[in-house]
Amino acid sequence: MTLSLLPDSAPFDQEQRAWLNGFFAGLLNLQETDGAATGIVQGLAQQALEGPEAAAEEEDEEEPWHDPALQMDERMEMAAEKPLPKRLMAAMAQLDCGACGYLCKSYSAAIADGSEKSLTLCAPGGKETSKMLKKIIKEEKAGGGAGLGNGSDQAGQTAVSQAPPAEVGYSRANPCAATIKTVANLNQEGSKKHTSHVEINLNGHDFSYNVGDALGVYPTNCNDLVAELIQRLELPSTKLVSSPRGRETSLEEALLADVNLSMATEELAELMLESATDDAAREALQTLLNTEDAIDDLDVLDLLQEYPQVSLDVDRFLATLEPLAPRLYSIASSLKAHPKEVHLTVGKVTFEKRGRLRKGVASTMFSDRIQPGQEVRVFVQPSHGFTVPQDPKAPMIMVGPGTGIAPFMAFLQERKSTGADGPNWLFFGDQQQATDFLYRDHLEEYKTAGFLTRLDTAFSRDQEKKVYVQDRMRENAEELYQWLEQGGYFFVCGDASRMARDVDQALHEVIEKAGGKSPEEAKQYVANLTAEKRYMRDVY
Repeated sequence: MTLSLLPDSAPFDQEQRAWLNGFFAGLLNLQETDGAATGIVQGLAQQALEGPEAAAEEEDEEEPWHDPALQMDERMEMAAEKPLPKRLMAAMAQLDCGACGYLCKSYSAAIADGSEKSLTLCAPGGKETSKMLKKIIKEEKAGGGAGLGNGSDQAGQTAVSQAPPAEVGYSRANPCAATIKTVANLNQEGSKKHTSHVEINLNGHDFSYNVGDALGVYPTNCNDLVAELIQRLELPSTKLVSSPRGRETSLEEALLADVNLSMATEELAELMLESATDDAAREALQTLLNTEDAIDDLDVLDLLQEYPQVSLDVDRFLATLEPLAPRLYSIASSLKAHPKEVHLTVGKVTFEKRGRLRKGVASTMFSDRIQPGQEVRVFVQPSHGFTVPQDPKAPMIMVGPGTGIAPFMAFLQERKSTGADGPNWLFFGDQQQATDFLYRDHLEEYKTAGFLTRLDTAFSRDQEKKVYVQDRMRENAEELYQWLEQGGYFFVCGDASRMARDVDQALHEVIEKAGGKSPEEAKQYVANLTAEKRYMRDVY
């Protein structure tokens, strides 16, 4: 079925429209209708219809905060004097990952014009982003709310309403029910970490992806947490409820699969205030609502346990919770090497807070709860550029500590399967070599065979002075620079807030030292690499 990406107002005949739809779909690597990507194409076409002045204005507009390696305070300072949509955009995670169903810019525009009410959709930004969005909106309202719309502005319509009404193939709104094949812990006994290698069977599904893409996964909540909530609500787990997903199901199923339990909402606190009959509880809840950021420290069970005397209507309770959003993971496999499969590398997240063990929703689903043969709902989020070089002879440098190694396992599998003979260099790091050397057997096999030209590792806890991947880069500055000079591609995957920044700084230093360049010249060299799409980052 042909994707309809162009707006109805575009002045093309049927043959021209069909060709352009196919061209844009191929350009964006779309295999199903994706609302955010469709909005981009339609927005560009609409911009062309509006004339060169509008296009020039958009092209000249600078958004220097659109960099995932920048800290929140840096981004907000850059956007301080900008209009509301720009300030909202600066609060996003800057990944354009699509986890929210938008891009950073279109999500911000939709909030500003009022067509999107939820301020918690930015999964990688988490509470930091939602708190900043709430603060910006509050300040805007205090100043008269001139920048806030009511949902009728064109920006929001471009971001939201232009998505076609019907789904074609698998997508965020129409995920594929795939089957878990295996889940194995990549860390050895004695490690402080637990990293799941997940293999998902795609047999029977017309499901495709490219190396560098991310897999969207709809997780389920922890069964123990759900059981505690049901006990607190004093209702049977089988009670039929109206789920926020628009279906009638059991209370247990709604809590497991439909709502976000890791974050209490102001709407829940307001419902509890309305429902409370105890004066002390009412006063405490009002104080909670009046205290800035106080509720951000609580999850749903925290809030309910804090006020056990408050009874709630279950359907109204569920309606106050945020939907359970998908998580995005870099794909760790190539379809050429593993037909009808997709692999993930998922680090388990747990921590203590307020006397309770908290669990990462998707990460502990894979490590603790899901079993081979069970289904998981998934979709592909295209990377739009983060992939192996088109030139099979081009040198490829990959920096992926910890779970950041995931896409590079896919890159190596792809290059090996296609017979690409360009040199490959991997920088990998973690805590301890004996327990945390992820995919060690595979990497050493590649190294012995000469396919992985260089493998440099940095295990930070194996010696008194911590050593990281950026230190290995500096130690090998001359050769690394030569690879770049020979047309090499430089890829980074992992934590945006620290690792990616440190690696970027090390890259500049390598170019200064080995290339004999000034800081300004090194900065321009890196800018040129970026413009040539030879410096690519997949950071979170």
